[in-house]
Amino acid sequence: MTDTQPNLLARAAADLFPGYFALVMATGIISIACFLLQMRTLSFVLLAINVVAYFALCLLLLLRLLLFFSRVKTDINDHVRGPGFFTVVAGTCVLGSALLIVMDRFGSALVLWFAGILFWIVIMYTFFTAVTVRENKPSIEAGLNGGWLLSVVATQSISVLGTLLVTRLVAYREPILFFTLCMFLLGCMLYLPLITLIFYRFTFVNVSVATRTPPYWINMGAVAITTPAGARLIIAAPGWSLLNEMVPFLKGFTLFFWAAATWWIPLLLALGFWRHVYKRFPLKYDPQYWGMVFPFGMYTVCTFQLANAIDFPRLMVIPRYFVYLALAGWIAASVGLIASLIRNAAR
Repeated sequence: MTDTQPNLLARAAADLFPGYFALVMATGIISIACFLLQMRTLSFVLLAINVVAYFALCLLLLLRLLLFFSRVKTDINDHVRGPGFFTVVAGTCVLGSALLIVMDRFGSALVLWFAGILFWIVIMYTFFTAVTVRENKPSIEAGLNGGWLLSVVATQSISVLGTLLVTRLVAYREPILFFTLCMFLLGCMLYLPLITLIFYRFTFVNVSVATRTPPYWINMGAVAITTPAGARLIIAAPGWSLLNEMVPFLKGFTLFFWAAATWWIPLLLALGFWRHVYKRFPLKYDPQYWGMVFPFGMYTVCTFQLANAIDFPRLMVIPRYFVYLALAGWIAASVGLIASLIRNAAR
């Protein structure tokens, strides 16, 4: 190893964007989407890439914690950058779900689920405590964006993976389903007040073109991941009498969130057109764009799961075509990432 390589690694760790695990979220969910839609080879390739990406990002995050802890502390106390840490939770659990669905790796998925729960506890309570007790808080227009909804995504990702795992953990079926049901409901609770504030900011606060950033796609991604969380509980309901009694409620609530996710798509596309075409805001690579790719993949999977859960196969026409939009976004973000890495290495 040359002297330059450690310097590059240290610099990458020091400058690591807190929300970079959205790359793992996006790649993992698109791998699942491809598998469900019988695009098996592509699914395996994406999963292999995702495993490498996950461990590379874990290494950088560990180095950042050990060598640049002051920067981590600053980020977790920041209203804008802090929510990005929730991608660590979501990325871990989405990767676990992909390993279980695509490769049937139960042991690895179980380890990632427990790791995701631990990350969730640490990040959830550290971030919300930090921003609550912080003095000199920013205004809503300066401190709030769609990234806050990553707390919902992280919560629902734990619910989804736990409900998938329960089929192999029969002896613990009821406590696990109770836990995943509570996580599903907690994610719903977090979404409703946060989206109210975000929608208020959207419509009543004057903000610049530069602030209409990709994290606003999490407005849709958060309800998209809530849909498979509810759908998996509906599918698992026959295994527990209490859950079975709640099926009508779960079906209505799950459909409610899928409809909300569907409503967001045209609006967010229109805002993207307004930002980059009408206002001619430069379109260049930003790690936040992975937070835009993830909702496309998640909407594909959530619609597939909803169609199965409520026995409405006509919905299947959506994921069959939407997956190509998700793949196009993934390819575009990947090209941007590679170009960015080459530029940074050259410098």
